[in-house]
Amino acid sequence: MFFFRRFLGAVALCCLGLSAAPARAQQGDPSFNLVNRSGRLIFEVYASLATDQDWGRDRLGDKALPNGRSFTLRLPQGPCVWDLRVVYERAGGPSEDKRNINLCAVTEVVFEGRQTGQAPAPQQRPQPAPPQRGTRSGPTGNPSFNLVNQSRVTVMEAYVSLSTEQEWGPDRLGNDTVTPGQNFAIRLPEGPCLHDVRFVYENGQADERRRVNLCDVTNLILPLPRQ
Repeated sequence: MFFFRRFLGAVALCCLGLSAAPARAQQGDPSFNLVNRSGRLIFEVYASLATDQDWGRDRLGDKALPNGRSFTLRLPQGPCVWDLRVVYERAGGPSEDKRNINLCAVTEVVFEGRQTGQAPAPQQRPQPAPPQRGTRSGPTGNPSFNLVNQSRVTVMEAYVSLSTEQEWGPDRLGNDTVTPGQNFAIRLPEGPCLHDVRFVYENGQADERRRVNLCDVTNLILPLPRQ
């Protein structure tokens, strides 16, 4: 059983495109080399602890990472499990995420452009249109709902915010995920009904809808219907 579990762990690392290093404790040095084998230009790099809700700053700064090149990412010693995101070509371009990586156990993380999605820059949202004069703020009630995953992919993140707000706010799933066929109750305070929703799948793709009247919704079923 011990050797079988070690074999499964090695297979998981290969699937992520990670180069294995001697195993270290969950507290250690998470610094690593990020390798671009995507055939594209990497424009932005983000790294944040898996427990954080924000991606933080772009680690590349004013630089860009061409295909075939690597970039040494120095991270502070401490927790080992991190989430990574790269953005290709330009700000707001296709992105690729790798989540819950034990960076203390690897020396390289390879991005090959296999899991990409078109997404805004992390934690940024388009400015909402200003309300027209004479219009009401919208209906009020109980916007809580059940998230029902009828897709074939696990939901990793769920964001729900008032349509009048400019930030997505916290991931409503926290440390949970919603596997195919599973439900998850998202509780919201009574008040305005119109919300924007965003759901991020395990493959990096995202579903978004704007100005959803959640007071009229009991079960919000994924994937969302195309508009």
